[in-house]
Parts: sequence; C-alpha cells; structure tokens
Amino acid sequence: MKAEYQVTVYTQDMAYAGTKDDVYITLVGKRGSSQHGKLGRNKFFFHRGDVSIDHMSHTYLGELLLIHLEKRGLVIKDSWLPAKVEVRSSNGKLYVFPIYHWLKGNKKHFFREGAGLFLSHVLCCPHLADLPLLFCLLRWAVYKEGIPLCMKANTLMSLPLDDPQEVTVLFSLCRLAKLGLEALSNCIDKWNSMNDIEKLYKNYVMKHWREDAFFGYQFLNGVNPMMIRRCKTLPSKFPVPSNMILGKSWLILRTEMKKGNIYLSDYNILDGVETNTINGRKQFLAAPLVLFHKNEYNEMMPIAIQLKQKPGKDNPIFFPTDSEYDWLLAKTYVKSADFNLHELNYHLLRTHLLAEVFAVSLQRNLPRVHPVYKLLIRHTRYTLQINFLARNLLISKIGILTLYTASGGKGILTLLDRSVSSMTYRSLCIPDDIADRGLEDVPNFYYRDDGLKLFVHDILSFYYKYDWMVQNDAELQNWIQEIFENGFLRRSETGIPQKFTTVAELVKFVTMVMFTCSAQHAAVNTGQYDFYGWMPNGPSTMQEPPPTQKGKADEASFLSTLPDVETTVLIMATVWLSNMQTSDRRYLHEFVEEHFTEDFPRYKVTVFQRELKKLSKEIYKRNRDLELPYTYLDPKLVENSVAI
Repeated sequence: MKAEYQVTVYTQDMAYAGTKDDVYITLVGKRGSSQHGKLGRNKFFFHRGDVSIDHMSHTYLGELLLIHLEKRGLVIKDSWLPAKVEVRSSNGKLYVFPIYHWLKGNKKHFFREGAGLFLSHVLCCPHLADLPLLFCLLRWAVYKEGIPLCMKANTLMSLPLDDPQEVTVLFSLCRLAKLGLEALSNCIDKWNSMNDIEKLYKNYVMKHWREDAFFGYQFLNGVNPMMIRRCKTLPSKFPVPSNMILGKSWLILRTEMKKGNIYLSDYNILDGVETNTINGRKQFLAAPLVLFHKNEYNEMMPIAIQLKQKPGKDNPIFFPTDSEYDWLLAKTYVKSADFNLHELNYHLLRTHLLAEVFAVSLQRNLPRVHPVYKLLIRHTRYTLQINFLARNLLISKIGILTLYTASGGKGILTLLDRSVSSMTYRSLCIPDDIADRGLEDVPNFYYRDDGLKLFVHDILSFYYKYDWMVQNDAELQNWIQEIFENGFLRRSETGIPQKFTTVAELVKFVTMVMFTCSAQHAAVNTGQYDFYGWMPNGPSTMQEPPPTQKGKADEASFLSTLPDVETTVLIMATVWLSNMQTSDRRYLHEFVEEHFTEDFPRYKVTVFQRELKKLSKEIYKRNRDLELPYTYLDPKLVENSVAI
C-alpha cells in the first residue's frame, strides 16, 4: 500500500544556521524504512529561519519511529542547524522530530520521534537491530583530584558544536579598558587613602558598607546567602559571654538565643588553608566566626566576631563597642573570608562544576527525546564552554583567582576538596537547606522567598506514572549513576542518590538540577559586581595577619591590610565580567526550542511561563518599597543556564 508523506524542515533562526549542502532524509517506521531521498529539490540551500516543505511516496511504513538526516557537501562543507522536522502521513497523523543540533560533515544523524518512546520500544523492531546508539559521545576527564570531573577537551574547538557562544571575547583585557582601569593594572602599591578607592566605583554598597545593618543584610540577600544559620547554643570555641547585653536594647544574649533570635556564620572550612603570595607579599585569610542578633527592627546585626577558630589571648573577640577601626577591620576580614569561600565553594563548585557534571552525563546517557533530556537540555546551554574558559583563565596556574586571591595556588585545591567533602544533597535543595539552617521564619529574606517559588516542576509525572517505570528506565539509571560517580566522587555520605527507585525521588533530583543551573547560579553570580565592585566590601585577600590585640587599628593600618592596587582592579574587572550578558542570552521563562511535542507537557510549559510572569510582577511590586531591591531571582532576569 502506497503512502504519501509531507516532510517539513525548520531551520533554526540564528546566525550561520543555514547550509548550502544537499540534505537527504530517511523515514524509519515499524514496518520498514524509506529510500534515502534528497530534500529541497527546488531550493539552492536552506536559509536560516527557513520552513521547507517536501513530499515523499513510499510503501506504508507503519508508525514512524525515527529519521536519519545526512548532509552532503560537494564544494563547501558547512554546518547546518535544523530546529525540527515534521512528517505528516497520508492518514493525517503528525510526527515531530525535535533536532536543535548542529549537523557537520557527511555523516548520518539519527533522531527519534518526539513523543519519547523508550529505547527498548524502538529497538524491538528487527530492522532496527543495528541502529547506532543515539548519544553524544563526550568523555570524562580529571582536572584535579578531589573535585568533580569535567568534559575532556583540550581546546575550545574540541567542544561539542552545540555549545559555542560569543562569550570568549569577554575574557580579554577589554574588561579593563571598559572600566577605565588600564593605568592601574600594573601598580603593585598599597592604597594611600579611601578617597583613592572611591574614585574606582560608587554605588549603594560604597555608601553603606560600614553600617552593621548592611553587613548583616548581605548574609541574607547578598551574593552569598549560604553561610548564616540559627544558633541554639554557642560553640565552645567561640566564648562570647552568655550574659552579654546587646547594644542599647538591654536584651541579654542568653535570652535572645532561647527566643531564636541569634544566628551564626562559621568559616571553619577555611582554617589552615595555605595562603597565597601576591607580588612578593605573603597574604592572609581568616577563618572567622560571626554572631548575629535579629533585633526588634528585624535587622540582622553583627554582635561579635572572632577571626580564628581556636580561642586564646592572641585571638580577641571583637564587638560593635570596640573602636571604629578595630570593628571595621574585623568585619572586613570576615568579608574577605566570605569572598574566598563564596567564589570557590558556592559559586564555582556548587553551580559551575556541578552544572557541567549534569550536562555531560545528560548527553552521554539520555537521547534527545527522553523526557529528562527535554526538560534539562535548556539548562545546560553554553555551560561546557564557560567552564572550559573558567578552568583556563580563572583557576589555572595563571588564572585570576589563582594569582590574586588569598586562597590562590595550593589553597584553591584544598578548599575545593574540603568543599566537596562538606557538600550534601540537602544543601543543594533550597527547601531542605533553609530548614536545616533554621531560617524558615527569618523576615526580609528575599533569597529564600523567591527561591522557594522557583524550586518547582511537575512535568515528569506525565511520563512516569508508577515507580516501576522509573526503576526500569536503564538510561535514567545510568544518568544518575554517572552523576554520583563523577560529580560526587562516589561519596555516599553526601546523600546523593545512586539510583532512582520512586517517581518522587526523580522529580526532586531533576528539580534540584534545574534550580542549581538557573536560579541558584543567578543568586550567587549576578550580584558580584554590585557587592564586590566596591573592594573593601569583599577583598579577595588581606595583606596583614588578623590582629592579635585591640586598640591598634586606624585608617593607615586598615589601608595597608587591603589588597594592592593591581589586585583590586583585576578582581574588580573579573567580577564585572560576571554581570555581562551575551546578545543571545535566554531567560528562565523562555522556551525557545520546542523539545516537548505532546499536548500535556506543552500545556504545563505554558502554565509555568504564566506562573513565572506572575512571580516577576510580585517581585517588582515588593521591590518598589525596598531601599535596596532584590532582583537576582526575578525570573525575567534569571538565565536558563550557567552561561557566564
């Protein structure tokens, strides 16, 4: 029985997506395969954004399962980026084959129908027994022992063709030129005055960084909202008097602790980290403890700071009642410690490196029509390239973080290793993390308020209606197993699942991946220039050791402790880069590529977009009444992936 098939090819509407090569297609169904036919016989080539329609006649093929495309170049062998192929059979049924993949060279590329049949259902057809596996053959590589594995790539050109972006140029020294800092980039002198630093950058932070209320605010809504937790008992290593009176309120520490109004940030993970030498000077990194009190105005006020972990006469506890520069210097050591831990643990490790693990395992184990692939692929866009650049330009032997932070050099590897050891599954899931830190009812905690509303999704229940469906999905189990082995280094104490046994487990893990690659990265990345652009609010290093006694600090000693001029401007330029955006950026509410073809998932995507727009309006309304708006988790400003 003869059948007619209408084939519609959509070429992606982006730069260089078109091709001048000949394109051939084979339709594969349950009853057999069509001949390998040339498409676009009346066209010279496929333009970007083109919709090309062709017709094929063949014996009825049954239900269509896949197509294979081949691009043949006679003279110019260029690349082609088709978006999707639609095939309508003579009985009116429409089959959709999502592609969104660069085709390069004279190779056959296989694409399964978008409804997402499991691989076992496809391979049950005898004539498909020799079908090549439809996965991207990426390889794992060890960058440094003790940290998550990465994709094996020696050059940018060895990255998958789907991952390139225009960001490469952003890493050049043009960042210094745009900030007007070229003249200072080779000056290794110390700063002479605060006025000199103020000439570099003026914003809200510069005006308020000395204030205790703003210092505390940053632990909730700054670029690192991950350190603070409720304190129920004082650790013995932090001997703050329990009968201490808190400021002018005449409240007592012991009583306020029982009420749940005392909070702690403990940087014990930094204790003993070997510090850097910058421009011939030994650098210093504190491992402080900071105690906070939520006062009657719902401000998070610092009330005590100890700069080293072991108490003693040479390790005084600083209080707001100390001299202006004693207290300011103590707070600045805390901010420097926070900078180093934030950049390597909460930013690099917990978003960039984990996102790469999720992306590589996704492409190695899940075909393009797998429901988890469809859901997560947009959250991996450009991640492989940005991480390749970060390894070479930020944490390599000549990288900015290696050369110009206190933890640079050997300290980076020590801190990353410790951070991996301390990382848990619960700490990556914002509902669990907030509960574990006792922060459910802290007022004015916008990272929590906005983040919890973004930790949602419910599409997978359409595909997995029973637990056994999850258990029997070999592709899915391979995906999580590789993540456990290569991302969490087989450490079962992290709580990361080694396999999925229930639908609920799968949904939670996939939601965590989506949140990590989008919202969490936005929360710890986007505000870097806002908060670190004014260097004293987050020094990358300190040039003098933590004070061993009080009463010695003044403006001159404070300035001599801060990073030198060169370090300041290079770090400033680097964090400025974190705020840069590429022209083709994509935000959380944007679903540019249509990977889902079924009605229900497409409907859920529409509902999700509506909810994001509603949340964006709520955030805008709240921010109108705030002195300092919190915008980092506004969905219309959150990028889909770790792309910068």
